[in-house]
Amino acid sequence: MEQETELAAQWPAKAAKPTPAWRSLLPRVAILLLSVAIVIVAFRLSRDVIQRFAGYGYLGVFIATLVANATVLIPAPGDAFVFAAGGVLHPVLTGIVAGLGASLGELTGYLAGTSGSAVIAHRAIYNRLEPFLRRYGILAVAVLAFIPNPFFDVAGILSGMLRIPVWQFVLAAWIGKGTRFSLIALGGASALPFLDRFF
Repeated sequence: MEQETELAAQWPAKAAKPTPAWRSLLPRVAILLLSVAIVIVAFRLSRDVIQRFAGYGYLGVFIATLVANATVLIPAPGDAFVFAAGGVLHPVLTGIVAGLGASLGELTGYLAGTSGSAVIAHRAIYNRLEPFLRRYGILAVAVLAFIPNPFFDVAGILSGMLRIPVWQFVLAAWIGKGTRFSLIALGGASALPFLDRFF
């Protein structure tokens, strides 16, 4: 046994081969291609739904985003509604209406914060957002509403706990979400005709 250990110590260890660059890039390319394929398949399956969506107009956009954003700490597909609506309605107006619906939907979290009945599931996110909201107030709300993230509900709860006036919270959320939704709707207006032509 000791001889084997001595031989192993004398034998140089085999150097690990560096991973080729294309191997680390391959999973990313595969994920990108899979994402594109999912979008194309979803579009083909939901083409009729998108066309019928136009019948509900801006009221449908408002209700869809209101309901999607009224869920606290549970993600809902509001962006998908806006993307689809951007292909059949005026994209900027779609973004404005969607932003209003979304910001009013976010009042569920805000009111939970003001009543003190909110349960913060994401404590680490809470600890990061609280100083940011205390320092920047409604500017922080607008920025967090613009950035796509699943934790805006925590920002809404914090805004209620910090007693940010309700009209300021709604206005800031509307500006942030309305801007983001306008960009998403513009993306839908550009992408859906392209997908319709080729797929």
